[in-house]
Amino acid sequence: MIEKTYSELKVGDRDFVEKTITETDVYLYAGVTGDFSWLHVNEIRARVGHFKTRIVHGMLLVGLISNVVGNSMPGAGTIYESQTLRFLKPCYFNDTIKAETEVIEIMPRGRVRLRTTCYNQHGHILLDGEAVVIPPRQHVLETMDIMDKELDDYEKNRLYEQLSRRAG
Repeated sequence: MIEKTYSELKVGDRDFVEKTITETDVYLYAGVTGDFSWLHVNEIRARVGHFKTRIVHGMLLVGLISNVVGNSMPGAGTIYESQTLRFLKPCYFNDTIKAETEVIEIMPRGRVRLRTTCYNQHGHILLDGEAVVIPPRQHVLETMDIMDKELDDYEKNRLYEQLSRRAG
């Protein structure tokens, strides 16, 4: 897991995850959300629908964006404030999706604007949007790693004093 703080981010920073979306992924998502629309789970009915086959839930793709935001760009400790979305093309079973975030604006008050996109294996944009997120202001993972180490009483007291000063 990566953790970039507000002050470490710059316009143009980006990261992504890739995943092939399987039938199992779709059924697990349907089970968690309760969205069993025939668009996603009934091949016979879907054949006479708009797309002529089942499609992946659009919000499953948004979950891949959330994966990037929370694990790598900006990363651990980031809070979502808002997200806009445009679904441009359908995602089909067994498509390999590249979900990407890119810093497009460093905003005041600790906010960052991201472009959020999902591409399929052919390079077509399936989802496009923007998110405003609040990255952490200080590294938490480093602090957690330090706290996991065996420390003697002197080191523990010194670390506690340092953390107390940082917290204000």
